[in-house]
Amino acid sequence: MMITDAKIHYLCGKRNTAMKIVFATGNRNKVTEAAEALGSSFEIVTPAELGFDGEIPETHETIPENAEEKARFIWDKFHLNCFADDTGLEVDVLDGAPGVYSARYAGEPKDPVQNVIKLLAELKHVPYEERTARFRCCVALMIDGRLEMFEGTCEGHIALEPMGQLGFGYDPVFIPEGMEKTMAMLTIDEKNAISHRGKAIRLLSCRLNEIQG
Repeated sequence: MMITDAKIHYLCGKRNTAMKIVFATGNRNKVTEAAEALGSSFEIVTPAELGFDGEIPETHETIPENAEEKARFIWDKFHLNCFADDTGLEVDVLDGAPGVYSARYAGEPKDPVQNVIKLLAELKHVPYEERTARFRCCVALMIDGRLEMFEGTCEGHIALEPMGQLGFGYDPVFIPEGMEKTMAMLTIDEKNAISHRGKAIRLLSCRLNEIQG
């Protein structure tokens, strides 16, 4: 296998006791949350740090398939251990929409604000108690060429209006079950403790720790 400049940088860069692993995403918010959830035993490397600035494909019709596609894409390109996530918001009264299309719910290009506006418009006449929903996150791990999958969910309701300045995506309108705050009103630590991605990443962390021995 050819040793590229990117791989040399990956293998010989900053040395510490942390295990390096590539996170197949260009979303810095996701990187921040994943780094907090994984902890200091792991060092996340992004595709951009390996010199890749293109689009990572997600062409499938389900969340698990998209997560797998993204992880396999980075593995095939760099042959480095990596993981990818795909996440969707499932609103019960909308028959599970926006689901796998959450990031592009309002069309192209991706626009989180317009996605929220569209969602609230569709729920305009739906009372709060019927606005049940969940975030679903699937994480695909490619480790030495083998695929493993992890999933986390977070149940809740869609708020009547956006609240909070933290987080990203649909966080300003998602109220986790048992709380009165939206995810956009929570700190990273508070969010990771209960969120779909936090749960999936903790399962990933447990598996990586097993692999490390």
